[in-house]
Amino acid sequence: MASNLLYGPIYQLKMTLRESKPPIWRRLQVREDMTLSQLHHTLQMAMGWTNSHLHQFVVGSACFGEPYPEADFDPIDERRVRLRQIVQRPKDKFIYEYDFGDGWVHEVVVEQFLPAESSVHYPRCLSGRRQCPPEDVGGFGGYAHFLQAIQDEAHPEHEDYLAWIGGPFDPDAFDVEAVNQALKRMR
Repeated sequence: MASNLLYGPIYQLKMTLRESKPPIWRRLQVREDMTLSQLHHTLQMAMGWTNSHLHQFVVGSACFGEPYPEADFDPIDERRVRLRQIVQRPKDKFIYEYDFGDGWVHEVVVEQFLPAESSVHYPRCLSGRRQCPPEDVGGFGGYAHFLQAIQDEAHPEHEDYLAWIGGPFDPDAFDVEAVNQALKRMR
């Protein structure tokens, strides 16, 4: 593997799931030369999503994503665009939208540029807060209902939701080491 000293700057990003209260967020360090497709997979791992739905990046009026021949929109191919092409300075922002049905919209802010550390493999997650909502829960309205049901043993859907999610679900849980292990497997 090439030395990290050959890389350009590392971008430190903070990704926050809009409308989440309390906030659900991740702080990541990524290579500036990664494609938006690679960034998509990194963001999926960091949040805990399962890459089961369509997504897009929105920068100004431009949309980037996977080519979707059967869709009614035509994004710029994310496999051909590098992160450094859409953000050039700290404080630049863009949107990452995942699952158009549930509408998970993330604001991604470039916090700073850093020199690459030779002993570090990128991408890596520095910190974060709270678990992402489960796939197909129905947006924030469905997520609120889901949380209410799993926290109330008398709720008529309590057992069904626990079976659907595969056991207990702690919305406050976040494990940075587990995210970094997933990111290492991705590489």
